[in-house]
Amino acid sequence: MISEPSRYYAVELHALPSRIGQVRKIVSAQLRQWHLDALIDHAVLGVTELLTNVHRHAQPDKRCTVEIELLLDRLTVSVRDHDPRIPQATPLDEADDGHGDGSDDVEVLATSGRGLAIVGAVSDSWGVRPCGDDGKVVWFTLSAPPSVPPVEECVRIVHVPPTERAYTEYEPFPVLAGHAG
Repeated sequence: MISEPSRYYAVELHALPSRIGQVRKIVSAQLRQWHLDALIDHAVLGVTELLTNVHRHAQPDKRCTVEIELLLDRLTVSVRDHDPRIPQATPLDEADDGHGDGSDDVEVLATSGRGLAIVGAVSDSWGVRPCGDDGKVVWFTLSAPPSVPPVEECVRIVHVPPTERAYTEYEPFPVLAGHAG
């Protein structure tokens, strides 16, 4: 039994550099709304890497869908594209330095080939789910911090000193002569 409803948000886009920045802002805003500020940096870094991979590698087009879902204590971020090819993660120490010459000196300065390794480094888990000829979904999860307990209403108790009597204990007002009551 699920004791909390899930929270879900999705956005469709073309994975172009200008749109990736917009999606970063959208994901950040949504996580703030869900009070998950502590997850913003890792979620935004992970979604940026996944969208960059779609931009660089997906065929035949760059259309994709970004989904974020919070279910209990787990945030799942996923990107679905229309390219059925399954990506392979390259360990950070084996990333392409762009020179193709295998020089170890430059590998630590590599600027490409690290997307999924970075996603793996900042997430609790990640994976790829093939969708047949319709593409694939690449996802990662982050542990959400425990929910903040709801703020309890403040109840004010007014103390009545023992020398005062309750309203019902007073005698009715006397009726004055000449006044009808």
